[in-house]
Amino acid sequence: MYAIRLLEFGPAENLRYLQVPDPIPARGQVRIAVAAAGVHLIHTRLRTGSTVGPNTWTTPTTPGSQVAGVVDQVGPGVAESWLGQRVAANATGREGGYAELAIAEADSLHSLPAQLSAEAAVAMLGSGGTARGIIDFAEFTDEDVVLITSAAGGMGSLFVQAAVAAGATAVGIAGGAAKVQRVRTLGAEVAVDYLLDDWPQRVRAELAGREVTVVLDGTGGDIGRAALELLGVGGRMLLHGMASGAPTELSTADLANRSLTASWVLGPQLTRKAGSWERLSALALADAAEGRLTPTISGFPLSQAAEAHRALENRETVGAVVLTV
Repeated sequence: MYAIRLLEFGPAENLRYLQVPDPIPARGQVRIAVAAAGVHLIHTRLRTGSTVGPNTWTTPTTPGSQVAGVVDQVGPGVAESWLGQRVAANATGREGGYAELAIAEADSLHSLPAQLSAEAAVAMLGSGGTARGIIDFAEFTDEDVVLITSAAGGMGSLFVQAAVAAGATAVGIAGGAAKVQRVRTLGAEVAVDYLLDDWPQRVRAELAGREVTVVLDGTGGDIGRAALELLGVGGRMLLHGMASGAPTELSTADLANRSLTASWVLGPQLTRKAGSWERLSALALADAAEGRLTPTISGFPLSQAAEAHRALENRETVGAVVLTV
């Protein structure tokens, strides 16, 4: 089979498309003929040898965790009824996904309905599951004004849809005119380019006196801080990432002065309603299959994994990034 191999840490060019031996499933495992594999911003940092939270890579490796495709081989102890089934799963050990064939634990498989594409399944299994947990935590109402940073991204685009579905006013900020237009097509009442120095003033003008009640911030840094300043009295700051490379800085004084609350909505907070990550993933896949949430996808052929990484690093992608086989 062909796979993307990272033989040593470094730039995107170090991701090499090579022929390697086919993997063989062990007891309790299946092999998936991969149709789509997920790529995430965190992968671009791990590729350089960085440690991000609890996540780290060792080389050589085939990166990638979320995959979708067809089960083409089962290991000992696995029912043969899985053969030929369309599934999505996390690759065993959360690596090996950037490949034509990947190994997954049989008890982690999610069966896919015919109407759900492999690309959409991969998007929802990864960032979609996280987004679903954050949406559950946020509990939008029709009285909310929800500001979403990186609103054209894999999770941001889902947040916009969820806010609109709840009857809330969605305010999306994104980098560049094309991404801003995409945010508008998702249903955001207000969409503003955060590359403009005066973007907070533009948001205020568009809202015409209405105050932001919820911020979903996965960007951090100066953009996250400016979003915090837009929150009205009693507002909620829900942080879930720092794509800028730095978290949003805030203090207890920030919270006290305007009676704000702030939560880091990752880890245990994500599964507060669903009960488990497996259940959360299943709910996210069902959301896509039944049309409640539609992931935005930027697709690249498997052989162009390096290009996918470069595009992510340069903020050139829209929605979830997926490698197709």
